[in-house]
Amino acid sequence: MMLREVLITVMVFAAFASAVATYLFAFHGTSSLKDVLSTAFAGTVGVHVGRYIERRLARG
Repeated sequence: MMLREVLITVMVFAAFASAVATYLFAFHGTSSLKDVLSTAFAGTVGVHVGRYIERRLARG
């Protein structure tokens, strides 16, 4: 169970980071590591909050 959560966190972070880096490079011509990592971190936290809320609502 714990390994699953770690893998989900890593995959979500990687997906957000690559998407943000691609967007910044495509539309702005440059991407800073700070912007990519901070946005990926915020997205990862948002996904985990959403998963927590989803679990709480499923239990009632």
